Amino acid sequence: MEYTVMLPAAGSGRRMGAGENKLFLPLAGKPILARTLSVFQQDPDCAGIILAVRPDERDRIREMLADHGITKVTAMPDGGGERQDSVRACVRAFMDSGSADDAVVMVHDAARPFLSRRVIRELAETVREHGAAIAAVPSKDTVKQVADGVVEDTPDRSTVWLVQTPQAFRAGLLAEAEEKALSEGFLGTDESMLVERLGHPVRVVESTYDNLKMTTKVDLAIGEALLKRQEEME
Repeated sequence: MEYTVMLPAAGSGRRMGAGENKLFLPLAGKPILARTLSVFQQDPDCAGIILAVRPDERDRIREMLADHGITKVTAMPDGGGERQDSVRACVRAFMDSGSADDAVVMVHDAARPFLSRRVIRELAETVREHGAAIAAVPSKDTVKQVADGVVEDTPDRSTVWLVQTPQAFRAGLLAEAEEKALSEGFLGTDESMLVERLGHPVRVVESTYDNLKMTTKVDLAIGEALLKRQEEME
């Protein structure tokens, strides 16, 4: 099932304490961004990659793409101050290219290099039938709703899922959700939240706990352990 993937890659290394965009940091000798892009580069169903980037990093990213054989990047629009701004820039670039409203698009965190191709395939298939789907895993911990340091509620753990990316949609649906949020000044925490505001149901595809986001130095250490395990299994 063919799809195009969009990655907001215009962030910083604030929580990583890197002093630069964390996507350039090496994970077992290869930049985090290159590892993530390689998954889509090697997937025959991926028709193209759109990267939202900081203008001052565009040349460095182009060099990295060439160094690691990433050839599927079709556009690199300027990213924005918020993730939502960067994703909207990617969506606009995709729609401006004349792509169909019912094309399957995915939004993926550029710092999640351990996504499963099985999950990608199931997301695309679910979107083709239902219009919107997200990757998530069941919560292994009890979750509390807290206000001012006091527990207000304990949701039934069986109903709580931890949301990851990719998040996948029909292109026209995501474009409508992004533009509605912009016109109303609404800032969401993920793309699914914007689509939910349209009243459109979002399906869940069960992902894997390995699909970690490289956010802190601890995550980098875990990522290196995951890579070592993968190498041992091959």
